[in-house]
Amino acid sequence: MELIKALIRDVPDFPKPGIVFKDITPMLKDPAAFARVIELIKDRVAGKDIEAIVGMESRGFIFGAPLALAMELPFIPVRKVGKLPADTEKVSYSLEYGEATLEIHKDALRPGQKVLIVDDLLATGGTALATIELVERLGGVVVSCSFVIELSFLDGAKNLPDGIVDSLITF
Repeated sequence: MELIKALIRDVPDFPKPGIVFKDITPMLKDPAAFARVIELIKDRVAGKDIEAIVGMESRGFIFGAPLALAMELPFIPVRKVGKLPADTEKVSYSLEYGEATLEIHKDALRPGQKVLIVDDLLATGGTALATIELVERLGGVVVSCSFVIELSFLDGAKNLPDGIVDSLITF
């Protein structure tokens, strides 16, 4: 875990002054570290009855898609508004820096399908909570939410349902 943590770079004052951005790109450049992150998430959700992986644009795709392949499960993208071509369900929510809207195809999940939501970072929990809402609107069941990084000082896990958050690295 320390190898992975060491490959996460702090970028001060991005995207605005006073914010220290946790940059995962150095870790992505290291194939062994990237593979280890996917393996760790897979191991931590082993035994949970997961039927699909949901990843949100854009860094959730980076981890969700290879995890879905490794687990031989479907990958379901949740995208920014206007990016999906078929009928969508959408939700708007607040971010640390403003407002955003996410969409999912209306036929992406079947009722009762058990889902793992994957993203790179848990900050305030707004994006994850919006994604949970989209999954539930389609009748899906969120089993767990896996994050590579959690910024614990922002208390994002407290904004999500009890017992579903799992983070590899906490700052």
